[in-house]
Amino acid sequence: MDTSLPTDLITVLMIDDDAELAGMVGELLLGQGMQLRSAGTAALGLAALAQRQPDVLLLDLMLPDANGLDVCRRLRDSGNDLPVLMLTARGDPFDRVLGLELGADDYLGKPFEPRELVARIRALARRGQSARRRTLLHFDGLSLDLLARRATCQAEALPLTSSEFKLLLALASQAGISVSREALCAAVQPGSYMPLDRAVDVQVARLRKKLKAAPGGREWIETVRGEGYVFTGSRLP
Repeated sequence: MDTSLPTDLITVLMIDDDAELAGMVGELLLGQGMQLRSAGTAALGLAALAQRQPDVLLLDLMLPDANGLDVCRRLRDSGNDLPVLMLTARGDPFDRVLGLELGADDYLGKPFEPRELVARIRALARRGQSARRRTLLHFDGLSLDLLARRATCQAEALPLTSSEFKLLLALASQAGISVSREALCAAVQPGSYMPLDRAVDVQVARLRKKLKAAPGGREWIETVRGEGYVFTGSRLP
């Protein structure tokens, strides 16, 4: 996370090979209190997405190395629900329908009215942020991203295994409530096979160690003798 930026700043990534247009859009959004990053190819755009996800993606239909529809499909197939506004100079209704069917959230033809672009970006950002709040668990200094399957402490990613993240999620989603070893076993390994209680204890111990070693680390998990474990953090709005 870039902590130098205000947390309420709308960030936009524009994947479009028209550098002049990208420059104009960047100036427009800057004047509206937003920040734009731009990429001239699909490959550069996907690399930028991997580094930091924006609030909204402006995606051109025709790119030098790929079709914008393919990029949109790739995002949705990977489970990424980033709001996508497709931009194109082509007016064929088929392209618009196909883009929306592949997961684009909105569609705007070039040339476009600057005020309309800003309004659509703001609407998509609000929608995306509202949806994202439902997939995030926030505690004092600790956050869990359910979509990315990632936990961060003081904005630094924790090196958790898949099992450790499942354990943390099972505990944090019931903060303040004792969770039995059986329930934790089911969270780690759903189905008929259940790991031994001792194995869960070992995994919890490793998870505790990583949480303690993280920036601002503390004892987030307490043992409830004869019952299981309880996550002691208080959930934030």
